[in-house]
Amino acid sequence: MRKPTLQDVAHVAGVSYATADRVLNMRGGVAQKSVDRVHAAIQSLGYERDLHAANLSRRRMYRFCFVLPKADHSFFHALRDAVAREQMLRQSDRIIITVIEVPAFDPDSLAEALESKNIICDCLAVVAIEAPRVTTAIAAVRNRGIAVITLVSDAAPEMRAAYVGIDNVIAGRTAGRLLRIANATCQGVILPVLGSMNARDHRERLEGANAVLTREEPAMRLLPALSVEDRPDLMRALAGKALSENPDVTGIYSIGAGNRGLLDLLQEMPTPRPFVVLHELTPTSRSGLELGLVDAVIDQKPAQEITLAIDVMKAIADGRDWRDPARDITPTIFLKDNLPVAEMALAKVAATTFERMA
Repeated sequence: MRKPTLQDVAHVAGVSYATADRVLNMRGGVAQKSVDRVHAAIQSLGYERDLHAANLSRRRMYRFCFVLPKADHSFFHALRDAVAREQMLRQSDRIIITVIEVPAFDPDSLAEALESKNIICDCLAVVAIEAPRVTTAIAAVRNRGIAVITLVSDAAPEMRAAYVGIDNVIAGRTAGRLLRIANATCQGVILPVLGSMNARDHRERLEGANAVLTREEPAMRLLPALSVEDRPDLMRALAGKALSENPDVTGIYSIGAGNRGLLDLLQEMPTPRPFVVLHELTPTSRSGLELGLVDAVIDQKPAQEITLAIDVMKAIADGRDWRDPARDITPTIFLKDNLPVAEMALAKVAATTFERMA
């Protein structure tokens, strides 16, 4: 059975196609009784508007903005690469994406970027930091009629339209469970390392790990968390000092980035070394798994997050109902044994296949 068309709506309503179109696109100039008849016909026929076709006919352009951290961090590079890929894939949807980069863990720089009147878009996605000025800036963006979604790390839940990312408390509990299993036969001493307590995702992961490690019996000892600002040099210096002062450490939970510094430390440590859990499958964490320096990596699938974020932004721009994306993304636990084929290896396979076909 074919779908009802706008021509069917016009016929049932007893109006011209042009009148039905004016009502559907809210262009005015139509008597209220005709408006009511068109809406009644839409309801009775179950007519669903083809938004893609409508937007093409109106040459509608979607303007989305991503405000992302700028840092020497493979995960943030992955986010930017995912945005670029989505822009290419969605050319037929007439989507224009602007990326603004700000220093990581710098609330003032992030707030200044959000406060800029040069941001003109339908919807804005931001990797947020919890700080009063950032919350005020997000509210100001919303008050300008621009919907805001938080990405990866949540903030200002009463101001933003949606959060797209993993449940970081559950991710932290998962890391805690892995560490507890690894320390089942000993009194575990765990060293947690994060980027910043201003990052809600880092703080929630620490909260989740703490609940599993210290509030279940037998309780494990959780050392004070180190804040390394996702910098490899600070990671090496601060984690090196902590490990030297606490030679009984049996587990390390790196919540953020800067893990090149950690791998340098682990290579220098005698065996048996601590059980190590990281976040995000990056070239650094992958190398750690392959070398046997890292035991598990919890990956939040940045490409899927960007895809979902754009889907939500487009629905908001269209005025359509959209499902809350909370907990739509389930992290993957990577071990040395289940690593996916590296992108470079895939590229070599594709090149070899192409040469054979040529």
